[in-house]
Amino acid sequence: MLKIFKQYRPNQIARYVKSYFRGRLFIMGIGAFEFDCGRLLPAKSHNLKALNTLTEVNKEIQLLAVEAY
Repeated sequence: MLKIFKQYRPNQIARYVKSYFRGRLFIMGIGAFEFDCGRLLPAKSHNLKALNTLTEVNKEIQLLAVEAY
């Protein structure tokens, strides 16, 4: 199943990735991503905007893990 996010909200995307653990998502204006083991994976096309998004969302996922303790 492919989840489509119409707006880029890192915290919302991080919660989705953390809860479903494995799958695919698409962010309007940025592109498609896959995630596995609760982390976004690098896209096949290495554009700077997508890599910055990947880094930011993965940091939000780490913050969610820290808040759980």
